[in-house]
Amino acid sequence: MTSSTTDLLTAGQRVVRREAEALLILADHLGPSFAQAAEVIMAATGRVIVSGMGKSGHVARKIAATLASTGTPAHFVHPGEASHGDLGMLTKGDVALVLSNSGETVELADIIAHTRRFGIPLIAVAARGDSTLVRQADVAILLPDAPEACETGIVPTTSTTMMLALGDALAVALMEHRAFTPEHFRLFHPGGRLGAKLLKVRDLMHTELPLIDATSPMTEALLVISQKGFGVVGVTEAGALVGIITDGDLRRHMDGLLSLMAGAVMTRSPATVAPDALAEAAVNVMNDRKITCLFAVDPAAPGQALGIVHIHDCLRAGVI
Repeated sequence: MTSSTTDLLTAGQRVVRREAEALLILADHLGPSFAQAAEVIMAATGRVIVSGMGKSGHVARKIAATLASTGTPAHFVHPGEASHGDLGMLTKGDVALVLSNSGETVELADIIAHTRRFGIPLIAVAARGDSTLVRQADVAILLPDAPEACETGIVPTTSTTMMLALGDALAVALMEHRAFTPEHFRLFHPGGRLGAKLLKVRDLMHTELPLIDATSPMTEALLVISQKGFGVVGVTEAGALVGIITDGDLRRHMDGLLSLMAGAVMTRSPATVAPDALAEAAVNVMNDRKITCLFAVDPAAPGQALGIVHIHDCLRAGVI
């Protein structure tokens, strides 16, 4: 490496180490005010209105998004817009979570005053205990004294990293206290890879089933396979799913196929899945068995087919 490359790498490593060290200090520094802030948020009947200016504002947007996606209704309000009408978004029942490293950010004055005027709980996150924001707050979480990552000490780096981690800590603490489950999480993340991974078979399965009785002639079986479009037909006895006919079964019984009954052609005890199983688990079964679809069977009533899921359904939903 050239000396220039070495210098760049050294600077990058220093920044990461400095911020990592600050996070360890923050973890040890958290005290009763953190728990008090969480309790204030849990007691709120409205939303958490998160605000901050500049780099703190960017962090505040992320905190609001994380809270909202983990079961705590939250919204970001820009301090400048708040002074021009958006204060109306902050009402009785809400909680204000305001971020400012100095605690003296001028643009936050109207939000602070609004919370005091209408008795709206104010949670402050700042580094200075004697600042205006902290003095006015109902609960103040103080950031520990840790140097910014730049050598000049003027660029918001370490301070904003600590704010971001603090927001995550609040969101996760609230989430765990409320017993927020993956199913709840999926409700707020219906799109994207994460939402797809949490989809259940029930969300994807078809309920108009390709089913015939075991005593049905194969002419009927072929008709159902063609009409339903899954490439298979389930075979029942006394209403219970006992077998399946696939293209492989058709090939194995080509001689005299149309003279046979469905029960003579079917493969018994087909692989099935529960409707409440994750779609990803269904995909694993299909991959292991080298099949393209699964019947979803009611675990409380063995043999009762409730739906059918095809590998293409999983593919379209992004499960694969």
